[in-house]
Amino acid sequence: MYLHLGQSVVVPYRDVVGIFDLDNTSASHRTRRMLDQAQREGRVINVSDELPKSFVLCRSGQDVPVVYLSQLSTATLRGRAENNLFE
Repeated sequence: MYLHLGQSVVVPYRDVVGIFDLDNTSASHRTRRMLDQAQREGRVINVSDELPKSFVLCRSGQDVPVVYLSQLSTATLRGRAENNLFE
């Protein structure tokens, strides 16, 4: 199964570690620090030209996860995952 993150980006659902609301989670200094570090290391992929609403943390072939910024809400992404739209 695949999860469509926006635009033409899909990731295997088995690689998804978590789907997070950007507004709620970025209030935490730990989350901000993790996102800043991922940005510095080039592990952040913005899948939209719009203001992101969520981020999806995914495993990659490496030990370090990749962060996808999406314009879609967490509810939309969760609904897509639950409905198996890209099986």
